[in-house]
Amino acid sequence: MALDSIRSHKFRSFLTILGIVVGVITAIVVASILTGMRQSIVAIVEEYGTNNIYAFHLTTGPHAPNRDERNRKVLTEDDAMAVLTQSQSVEDLAMVDPGIGNFGPSFNDNMTYEGRNYRWANVDGVSANYDRISNLAVSEGRWLTEADNVQRRKVVVIGVSAREALFPNPDESPIGKVMRMNGDTWEIIGVVAKRKAGFFGENEEDQKVFMPIRTARAAAPQRDFLLMIIEAKEGQLNSAKEEIESILRQRRGVKYGDPNDFDVKTADNFISQFDSIIGGVGIAAIAISCLGLLVGGIGVMNIMLVSVTERTKEIGIRKAIGATRSAIVMQFLLEAMTLTFFGGVIGVIVAIGISNLIMLLIPSLPAQIPMWAILAALGTSIGVGLIFGVLPARKAAKLDPIDCLRYE
Repeated sequence: MALDSIRSHKFRSFLTILGIVVGVITAIVVASILTGMRQSIVAIVEEYGTNNIYAFHLTTGPHAPNRDERNRKVLTEDDAMAVLTQSQSVEDLAMVDPGIGNFGPSFNDNMTYEGRNYRWANVDGVSANYDRISNLAVSEGRWLTEADNVQRRKVVVIGVSAREALFPNPDESPIGKVMRMNGDTWEIIGVVAKRKAGFFGENEEDQKVFMPIRTARAAAPQRDFLLMIIEAKEGQLNSAKEEIESILRQRRGVKYGDPNDFDVKTADNFISQFDSIIGGVGIAAIAISCLGLLVGGIGVMNIMLVSVTERTKEIGIRKAIGATRSAIVMQFLLEAMTLTFFGGVIGVIVAIGISNLIMLLIPSLPAQIPMWAILAALGTSIGVGLIFGVLPARKAAKLDPIDCLRYE
């Protein structure tokens, strides 16, 4: 009977459930994009190494450091050696002089070679073991060695973006070529291989230029930031993190009970930070979806009230031949739930099509439709029909059969 009622008013039924369709589409499309983005972040973190710990004097994350953080003492090579020698749970440690923007006012990181230039270089000074600890591979040439670091050689390993900009011909090897940067000449000894995981098809190392850390310090002595990437022993990640915090607190004179004046994070911490970000986006999407579902629910309640009025005689006949109040209530509730269920189904189908279209047009944009989102959308749409169908169903059940039969 519910299906017959919907089929007899096809266009009216479609307009009624349009709000539910929009709400379901919004929820599923946003959920699919956020789920795909999270999986990309997890893949990137895992590729860098799940057993790594990152120590820095500033709090790493999406927010900019505040004034108190900017006044913190930077970490030093002595701090790094203390962590490496005093911690029982640390396997190895790589030091990074991070390229935050650029080397500073006196360092121009614009790279040029035979009239071609690359302006987006992000130059990092790194220790020789950085490639192993960060699971970094080289597609051409070689990686930096300890001899390069000790002798402060002016050699660099470039990312794929710099390689494509300076050497657009794929058959032209950049190895051994000399390019200019910061008013000096630098020999290219290697090209970083593109990682499998990436965010929107990109990875920060695509724009990186790596040089020995001592060379970087000699080229820009005013920049003294130090990031430590610490490899914990197998199965001792949490112990290593606690030991690192204890060692750094002692060396930096942090009093008992005071918060750390440095930041120590693991891969799980970075994933948790991203989860908090997408959580806010998800809440906004849920709010928009709820608005659409509310509009759709009000439309369903309105159309069901009209239906009760139109079918007053039918209700009277059913009650006259023995239909109980509960039977009438169930009839109209099922009709409302069937109506909103079809709205949910249409919304799911359209949302799947939009998500697949996004992945087709923008392959670098991660979008994966989670099954829980589909089930939640269908369940919510049925729930909307149940909630907003109660009032019309109760109104129909309370009608007096004599008045109904005399209605026309």
